[in-house]
Amino acid sequence: MGRARKSKTSKRDKYASFGDLADEAEEDADLPKDEAGRRKIKRQYGELLGIRIEKLRGRILNRERINKTIEGIYFICGACLRVCHSLDDGLSEDPANQNNLCGACAKAQAAADSAAAAVKESGGPSRQPTRSRRKRAAAS
Repeated sequence: MGRARKSKTSKRDKYASFGDLADEAEEDADLPKDEAGRRKIKRQYGELLGIRIEKLRGRILNRERINKTIEGIYFICGACLRVCHSLDDGLSEDPANQNNLCGACAKAQAAADSAAAAVKESGGPSRQPTRSRRKRAAAS
C-alpha cells in the first residue's frame, strides 16, 4: 500500500506570512535604524492589542529612555486610535492620562476649538432660543 503525497501548496500557505514580514522590512529599509525599529514596535503593539485599542484609547503604553535626557513614549492617540511614538508623531500629554493626542490630532483639535470660540464670541447662531418664542406666543 502506497503513501499519499502531500501537496506542495500547504508549505506555501504555512510560510505566507513570512513574505509579508519581508515586504515590511523593505519599506523600512530607507529609514534610519531607530525609526524603523519604532515602526516595527508600533505595528507589534497594534497586532498585540487588536480590538482592545478602543478600550485603551488615549493611554500611555510604555516609556523608554533613549538617552539620559530624552524619553520616548508609546501611546494610543485618543482621536485617531493609532499607536504613536512621541518622537515620530509628537505628543500632547493629558495630566490625567486619559486623552493623550498625537501632534496632528492636537493641532486639529486646537483649530476646531479656536473656530468654536470665534463663533461663540461673534454671538453664535442668529436664532433665538425656543423658550423665548413660546413666551411671546403665550402672551399674545
